[in-house]
Amino acid sequence: MEWLERTKLIYGDNINKLSAARVAVFGIGGVGGYTVEALARSGIGALDLFDGDTVAVSSLNRQIIATVKTIGRNKVDAAKERVLEINPDAVITARALFFLPENSHEIDFARFDYIVDAIDTVAGKIELAVKAREAGVPIISAMAAGNKINPAALEVADIYDTEVCPLARVMRRGLRECGIEKLKVVYSKEPAITPHEIISSGGRRQIPGSNAFVPAVSGLIIAGEVVNDLARVKKFQKNLQ
Repeated sequence: MEWLERTKLIYGDNINKLSAARVAVFGIGGVGGYTVEALARSGIGALDLFDGDTVAVSSLNRQIIATVKTIGRNKVDAAKERVLEINPDAVITARALFFLPENSHEIDFARFDYIVDAIDTVAGKIELAVKAREAGVPIISAMAAGNKINPAALEVADIYDTEVCPLARVMRRGLRECGIEKLKVVYSKEPAITPHEIISSGGRRQIPGSNAFVPAVSGLIIAGEVVNDLARVKKFQKNLQ
């Protein structure tokens, strides 16, 4: 594949591991969309995309799949089309599905080589960690990127070593109850800023502020972890798998 020549200069023959890999990405929003983009451009051979949402006008400020032409489309369909424009040989499975514990039985997790959790709900994130452990598949989970303005504060860690992040704190309690002793995450040590205006989502929860760069960097960091783990590249950091 000529278009991957620059990538092969880094990974050598290990690039074949990337083309043979099947990666599932749950959540194709500000974080997950950039993860999918980087995985596609890294030559991952098969991608399973899960998201039940559609592209909205409010997606334009941060989601790589969002353009005026994709507004109203299912995010997974827009992402699939974009990936195939990058790599027509990629095998893309797009499922318009909001992942929840109630529908987790519909998915065969054992067929994946890696799982990316870029969804918002705590119950869904914990369920993904549980299913990944049961299937023996590595997983990386995105912590909160909303109300943050410093992408340099993002880092990779085990969730039990995280600080500041309220989502990680809630997740730790749920993971302990499920007997999960470690989980690789990307999180930010930056304290969340206070939004200038409070906007609720259907009266249930506050919608966080967002920008074009913190979710994007989080997604790219996740993609880097996935690619380097699949290619078995040694890194100067604690092994969390």
